[in-house]
Amino acid sequence: MIKSLFFFLLAFTFMSCAELQQVASQFPQVNSTNGIDIAGGLKEALNNGISKQVSKLTAVDGFYKNEAVKILMPEELQKVDKALRKIGLSSLADDGIKMLNRAAEDATKEATPIFVNAVKQMTFTDAKNILMGNDNAATSYLQTTTTSPLYTKFNPVIKNSFAKVGADKVWSNIITKYNSIPFVKKVNPDLTDYTTNKALEGVFKMIAVEEKNIRTNLNSRTSTLLQNVFAMQDKK
Repeated sequence: MIKSLFFFLLAFTFMSCAELQQVASQFPQVNSTNGIDIAGGLKEALNNGISKQVSKLTAVDGFYKNEAVKILMPEELQKVDKALRKIGLSSLADDGIKMLNRAAEDATKEATPIFVNAVKQMTFTDAKNILMGNDNAATSYLQTTTTSPLYTKFNPVIKNSFAKVGADKVWSNIITKYNSIPFVKKVNPDLTDYTTNKALEGVFKMIAVEEKNIRTNLNSRTSTLLQNVFAMQDKK
């Protein structure tokens, strides 16, 4: 009867307000337990999520200005970054990093239906184990069940986003400039794959933060209903 609770809370981080309201109607209604309206608690938590978390990663600078998830140049290109800055091309290096983050922000918007499907597929046993699990049990479950479809969805979006925002040209310029420096080892990284994986890493990192907050911070339970719903977990 609590089968959707945590994933429904986690999914809201990546949806627009309109999408969230539409998704809410897709979840099966849950009967009350001991007089506690679980479905009502879900909707209230969803509304709280809209005001607190929805636009964090999908908004402009959602990745770029969030130090916890900001995507930097891959290790292979750290030397590229340093070299460009040494020859007066700091702005080009900065643009390259910004483009990686813009693509991740764009791709994260595609997470909504995949998270919804993960919740729908969850069994009662899954839900019970998650509710009674550790502070990142829901995040771990979500990683296991959605990483592959999320990668498949994110990868082409990031590739298209690179083209849309001109990142392909910026990075072509960066790589060309670097490879033209005498005596350097030539590089040709797969930035689409790298950015896809870093975007997924950032998504799950923020999910883990929100899950821990919901589980451990009583102040995040801003109503009697939420307090009662999450008290079920506290009694484990």
